[in-house]
This record gives sequence, C-alpha cells and structure tokens, in this order.
Amino acid sequence: MAQALSVLLAVLVPATGLFRIDPSAGALVVLDRQIWFSDFFLIAGLWILLVSALVMLYSTAGTVFCGWVCPQNILAEWANHMTHKLLGKRAEVSLEGDAPVVAAAKNKALNWTLLALAFLGVSMLFGLVPLFYFYPPDTVWSFMIWRADPKLAGSLHWIYAVFVLIILIDVAVIRHFWCRFACIYRVWQHSFRTRETLHVKYDASRAGDCEKCNYCVSSCFIDIDPRKTAIYDSCINCGECIDACNRLHAKKQVAGLLRFEVGERKEQKVSRIYFRNNMASLNSRSSWMGVIAALGASLFLWGLWSWEPFHLAAYRAEVQAADTNLDYRIALTNKRYRPETVAVAIQGLTPADYHLSQSSVTIGAAGRASVILSLSNHLSHGMHSFTVVASAPGGWQSSFPIQHFSEH
Repeated sequence: MAQALSVLLAVLVPATGLFRIDPSAGALVVLDRQIWFSDFFLIAGLWILLVSALVMLYSTAGTVFCGWVCPQNILAEWANHMTHKLLGKRAEVSLEGDAPVVAAAKNKALNWTLLALAFLGVSMLFGLVPLFYFYPPDTVWSFMIWRADPKLAGSLHWIYAVFVLIILIDVAVIRHFWCRFACIYRVWQHSFRTRETLHVKYDASRAGDCEKCNYCVSSCFIDIDPRKTAIYDSCINCGECIDACNRLHAKKQVAGLLRFEVGERKEQKVSRIYFRNNMASLNSRSSWMGVIAALGASLFLWGLWSWEPFHLAAYRAEVQAADTNLDYRIALTNKRYRPETVAVAIQGLTPADYHLSQSSVTIGAAGRASVILSLSNHLSHGMHSFTVVASAPGGWQSSFPIQHFSEH
C-alpha cells in the first residue's frame, strides 16, 4: 500500500502543480505558482525545509525511504515478483556473471515473451512519470495520443525513448544491484545514520529457536543476513525478513526473533535506561535540525505571502528609421497558471501627453503581454517624470517609474 501511494504521489505532486519545472519559462512551479530566482525567500525556504526534513528522516528512520518509497526498489521488487512467477520461485538474475537460474518446467519461449512484454509495458508506463515534472497533464496527454501541441518539444519522443530504455535495463538486469553498490543517495543517508537510528534487531537470546533456519535470509532480496545487520550495510528497512520470521513462528504462537528497533538494548536489567538514553541522544541530534526546519518553513511561508503574481517592466520600444523614439513597451508577465486581466494606467502625465495601445490586457496562463505607450511629440522641452501603474483583481498593484527627456 505504501509503495502504491508513493507511486501515486510521484505523479500527483507535479500533476497538481505542487512542484514541477516549467522548461518554457525556465522556472520552478510551486503550488501552481511560477517561481523565479527573484523569489528568493520562497526558494531558500523550500530547500532548507526539504533538506532538514530529510536529515531528520535519516537520523530517526534510517533507510526506511529506500524500502517503502524509493521508485527503484518498487520496480525491482515488482521485477523479482514477475520473474519468480514466470520463471520459477528460485529464478534469479545476477550481474556477477552467473547464468540466469530458471525452473526447467518454466523455461519456455512463452514465459520469456510474457516477461519481456511485462517489463516493456511497465517501462513505457513509468517512462511517462518524468514528463509530468516538465509538462502539465493535458500536454502529457497530447504526447501520449500523438496530438500536436505547441508546448511539446520536437525531440520529446526521443527523450521518452531514453527514459524507457533506462527503466527497461533497470528492471530486466540491474534491480537491487544498484541499491547495494551504486546508490549515491545512500551515501548521504550514511552520513546521518547511527546506532540510535531505526534498524532490524535480532533477539540473540533466542538463537536456539532458529534451528539453522535461513527463512529470513532467503526472503531478503538484498541478499544479506538480517541477524547480522550493522550500522552501515545494505539493509533498506523493508521489513520482509521480520514478516517472514513472524509468519514462521506464528505456527508455534510465539513472536519472531526479528523486530524494528530504535537504539540498542543490551542487558534486560538496563534496557529501559539504555533505550531512554538512546532516545535522548537522538532527540538532541534532531533538535538543531528542527530549528533549521522551522527557519526554512518561516522563509517559505514569508515567500508565499510576499510572492508577486505578476511582473511589470517598461523600456524604450525599438522603432526602426525613427529620428526620435517616443514609444515605450510595457511588458507584463503572468506568473499564475490561469488567464488574468491587468489594468494599465499612467500617473504624472495628462491624458493629452500620451496614448496607451490598451488600458486593460488579458494575459494567458503563465504568459506574457505588451502594451505600447506612445508619448506626444508636443511635450515641452526638458525632463518628464511619470509612473506606469499596473493593477489586477485581488489587490495586486505595481509601479514602474520612468524618466523621459523631451528634446522639443
């Protein structure tokens, strides 16, 4: 369930505008708002909040993200399930040079074909997920049905093919090999993992109950012995070994020998004191990250409150073959992903001194529009100061001061 929800969130986060990238504008999109680098507080607060939240997650829950949320592990577990279903319970794909292990009764062309089609279908489906982080859902749908859309890049089908190829190689061959030997993300996790971090604990006092049973070892798709886990190992806290041990001992109506634990319990006499000390150490390490997280949240909220939904600028319009240039271009940018209407006015000049091409302009979703301001050639000689004022429903207003020197 947790893995299904994580895949659903991976699509919903960009599809709902919670977070994605707008390549056409070269900007981030947060809460369906176009975020520029000038929106410093919002960007800084967002990244500080995310980083501090991840550090606290590493310190307390360890590698639980890998076992329950990571898309790589979700795909690898699914690929293992399909391999065992179609090629045998002990079927295995290895990158260590060994030939694939396949059950003789299932080593048929039909089974291999079904497995290949399943891998290709899932690769094509998951290859669409990255597109949601760069395009809105309606544009992704246009891509899927081969409908012409001006928002789509001409080379997007080739980019999608690369995504599909990478995922196909991953589910067919790489799988958990990446987690054990190549995941850079785990290096970052190891920087914050200690003995107090959530981990699998083996009850050595009941070692006799194992009776040379390796059921927990065989259930581990990372190929480690859960009874001998260390601080820095390949364990991803998925809990498969704990469930396997509990299922086995449930027949005897006793608890399994494996469990999740925060901190380490030594002798029974001091277990409560030691556990309490572990938790105190964990809280002290997490408290300073909590302060940083609060700072990030404050900056993020301030950034949202002070965020400007529009951008106003004015500059001299380039007019060819003109001795004097009396025109200004008023550039308006809509940072919202819905059409908006903006009113434009001039303060500091009389109506006879200027002409606006439009006093009100409707700007498309995340679009741009221009209004031409033409000054009268009858302005008196000298410096004229005036202000371009733009306003929109909802209370937004911005101004842009201009100094114009008239030679007449």
